[in-house]
Amino acid sequence: MRVLFHLRELDESLKDWERYQRYTLDDLMKDRDKRNMILHALLVSIQAAIDISNHLISQNQLKRPATYRETFDLLGRAGMISEELAEDLSDLAGFRNVLVHIYWDLNLDEIYGILQNDLKTMRLFREEVKELVRSSGQEAEDRGWAL
Repeated sequence: MRVLFHLRELDESLKDWERYQRYTLDDLMKDRDKRNMILHALLVSIQAAIDISNHLISQNQLKRPATYRETFDLLGRAGMISEELAEDLSDLAGFRNVLVHIYWDLNLDEIYGILQNDLKTMRLFREEVKELVRSSGQEAEDRGWAL
């Protein structure tokens, strides 16, 4: 199951994210190696969540998302994740786009805030997806979901 591969990647990157929370804003600003490690962990975590979501969308024949932000919105509207979580993840998808496309002009205060405050959002997503996988038998079938 492709979801399990992406879940393993998400698990590993979230461990990195948690470990990197010990770094200070000053570390982020002054140490390029630490900054790059942090940015990579954030990017891989968010991208893994997007990949998991796109797999779920495809398997359940939901509307194809026009943007990464919409990916999470579609799962929220389908009831596969909570609406509040979908909104928080959509914000992180927007942040992912900034990391990838505007990497030369990053707001390090914002990145530090995400590093310190948004791990819980990613953990909640991981747990909700794991629950979907665990319930992939009868409950998922009853809801019409394919995993």
